[in-house]
Amino acid sequence: KLAGCTLFITGASRGIGKAIALKAAKDGANIVIAAKTAEPHPTLPGTIYTAAAEIEAAGGKALPCVVNVREEQQIINAVEKAVKTFGGIDILVNNASAISLTGTLETETKKVNLMMDVNVRGTYLTSKTCLPHLRKSRNPHILNLSPPMNMNPMWFKNHCAYTISKYGMSMCVLGMAEEFRGEVAVNALWPKTAIHTAALDMLGGSGIEKQCRKTDILADAAYCILTKPKSFTGNFIIDEVLLREEGVKDFDVYAIAPG
Repeated sequence: KLAGCTLFITGASRGIGKAIALKAAKDGANIVIAAKTAEPHPTLPGTIYTAAAEIEAAGGKALPCVVNVREEQQIINAVEKAVKTFGGIDILVNNASAISLTGTLETETKKVNLMMDVNVRGTYLTSKTCLPHLRKSRNPHILNLSPPMNMNPMWFKNHCAYTISKYGMSMCVLGMAEEFRGEVAVNALWPKTAIHTAALDMLGGSGIEKQCRKTDILADAAYCILTKPKSFTGNFIIDEVLLREEGVKDFDVYAIAPG
């Protein structure tokens, strides 16, 4: 279904971004790995080059690009390289994110800046840069890894800055889906449960993984969305809800600790 399609995925060197990339690679898709890890990180596994090797092994074509989404010129350069290499861009996945689950007084200003820069501004600028190319595709999609906008204060009280930044990504979906209706599909995807990644290990400490699902559930849900027609737009999708609608019954396969 995605054979020959070009996906531009931010933060694809590890975790959820890489899982989505590998799922598309199995169809023979072209993957632009737009992430900032070129040298191995002391605590997080994977670089853009190790991810590229995995994508090629899975049957895809990979283009690793050093991209910090805080730097507009790096986004522009990677998009130009992608178009030059693969002839265009069909799908953008805004997956790169910064997280600090801290209260207002505990969140340092540099952390606030990081979350606003990566999550909101990075998503907005990457979308803006890719859109002229997406409009030329037969079935273009933008997919943001961001939540439904639930205004219940419980989602704000413990990590106000983080929630604002993720809802900023969701507002990009709301606005751009309407602005480009009929031209480019724009949707949001969010997990029902915590997802086990290296980043989560750093946040949650040991033992947290028993409460989590594997990144595969988001990869499968993303694949469902990205293979739908561009008329499927403006949706805020929860992974499990969509997969149940698609006929998936066994969710234990996604659990780190089944049951």
